[in-house]
Amino acid sequence: MNRPVLELRNISKTFPGVKALDGVELQLYPGQVTALIGENGAGKSTLVKVLTGIYAPDGGDILIDDKPVTMQAATDAKRHGISAIHQEAVMFDELTVTENIFINNQSRNMFGLLDWKLMRTRAKTLLEYLDVNIDPDLPLRELSVAHKHLVSFAAALSINSNIVIMDEPTASLSHHEIQELYRLVRRLRDEGKAILFISHKFDEIFEICDRYTVFRDGQFVGAGEISDVTQDDLVAMMVGRTVNQIYPKIETEIGDTVMSVNGLSHPTEFDDIDFNLRKGEILGFYGLVGAGRSEVMQALFGLTRTSSGSMNLNDKPFKPRNPGDAIDQGLVYVPEDRQHQGTILTLPIFQNITLPQLGGLSRSGFIDMAREYDVARKYATRLQLKAASLSENVENLSGGNQQKVVIGKWLATNPNVIIVDEPTKGIDIGSKAAVHKFMGELVAQGLSVIMVSSELPEIMGMADRVIVMHEGRIVARFDRDDMTAEAIVTAATGAS
Repeated sequence: MNRPVLELRNISKTFPGVKALDGVELQLYPGQVTALIGENGAGKSTLVKVLTGIYAPDGGDILIDDKPVTMQAATDAKRHGISAIHQEAVMFDELTVTENIFINNQSRNMFGLLDWKLMRTRAKTLLEYLDVNIDPDLPLRELSVAHKHLVSFAAALSINSNIVIMDEPTASLSHHEIQELYRLVRRLRDEGKAILFISHKFDEIFEICDRYTVFRDGQFVGAGEISDVTQDDLVAMMVGRTVNQIYPKIETEIGDTVMSVNGLSHPTEFDDIDFNLRKGEILGFYGLVGAGRSEVMQALFGLTRTSSGSMNLNDKPFKPRNPGDAIDQGLVYVPEDRQHQGTILTLPIFQNITLPQLGGLSRSGFIDMAREYDVARKYATRLQLKAASLSENVENLSGGNQQKVVIGKWLATNPNVIIVDEPTKGIDIGSKAAVHKFMGELVAQGLSVIMVSSELPEIMGMADRVIVMHEGRIVARFDRDDMTAEAIVTAATGAS
C-alpha cells in the first residue's frame, strides 16, 4: 500500500470538563475512501475541526506526506490541500453562485482587485465537472436544495485539494442524488484524492468506502480494510462498553399509562409515531442525527403543529396550542440547547427558576421577591446547585449547573411529565451522575420522564424502555431486559 497522504498521531483535544479526543490516530491514503465511524459524541466532529484548522490540537502530530504540519487556522488547511464538504454548509442566498463558491477562496488580478472574470470561468468549470447545469451568475436563492448542495461541493473543490472531508454529505439528499454523490466520490478517488467519509449509515459505508477508522468516547478503537469486517463487527467496535456507576438506576414501581400518543405525524419531520408513557417510568428515545426525536418532543410541547394523530395526557385529550398550554396541563420540556432555549444567561438563577410561574408569584402586578427567592431556593437545594448565591447570573455557572437551573425551573411548575432532551450533553462526569441520580428520584416520586439521548450508556443505564427512531419513524422498541447495545445501534442505522 502507498504511504498515507495524511497521518494523525496521538491527537488530543480537551474542553472544560470533556476530553473530546484522547490520543487518536488516523491515516488517509491517496485513491482511497476512509470511513470515520462512531456514535454521536465519539469525537468525529472535533477531529474534522482539527483537520480544517478550526481547533488547534492540545497534543500530537499531524503529518502530510510524512512531514509535520501545524493547523492553527482554516487558511492552514487550505494551504495544505484540505477541503471539507459539510452536512450544512454556510451559504448566502443573496449572493450569486460564483460568489458563494469563492467566498473563502477569492482570485485577484495583478492590481489586487477581485478577478470576477476568472472566478466565473472557474465556477463554470467546477459546475461542469459536477455535471450540473447552473448559471454561475444566478442568485443562490433561485436554486433547489440539491443544487445548493452541489454549489457547496464546488466551493470545497475550488481549492484543488488532495484531501477531501465529507461530513454526513447525504443527509439532505434524495436517493437519486445520493447515487450521483457516489459517482462523484468514486471519480475523486480515481483521480487519486484521499477522502474521509463520515456517515452513520452502514449501507453507505459498505457501498463507497475502502477503509474504516472507529472512534469511541474520543478514543481510537481500530482501523482496517472494509472488506475484512462485517456490519456487526463495526457495531461492536462502536458500542463496546459497559454501563457503570455514572448511571445509577433506581428501581421503581411503574404504574398505569399517563400519556399515550397515536399516529402522530408532521408534514416533513416524522410520521406515524405511537407510544405510551407510564407513571414512574423513564422512557428513552434513541436515534442518530436527523432521526426526528427532538422534533417529536417539540410537537408534544406545542412548539410545532402536527398534521395528524392524537394524544392523551392524564386520561384527557391533549393537544397543546403552545408551550404555555402544555405546561398548564402538566407537561414540560428541557431542551437540548439549554443556553439558547432553556435559560436566559444574563439573568440571575432565581429569576430563571421562577420564569414560568411569575403570575402565581405576583400580587397586584408586582412580583413578591421573597416568595420568588423561596421557590428558587427550594429547587436549587433539591438539585444541589453549586453557586455563590441565587443572584449569580446563569452565564457564570458550569454546564452541569446550568442544566440544573433548567430542570429546577420546570420542576417548580409541578409537572406530571418531564421531557429531557440530551440531559447531560456537554457536562462533566460528576454533573452527569448528579443529573442521573435526580432523574431516578423524580420517577421514584411518581413523575414520568421521556429522555432523548444520543449516548448509548445513558439510554441503557437509565431507561426502563427504549424507542429507536430512524429517518422520522419508530423502527424498534426494547424493554429493559431485552435491550442490547448492538441491537439498538443496528436499528438506529436502519440496518436490517
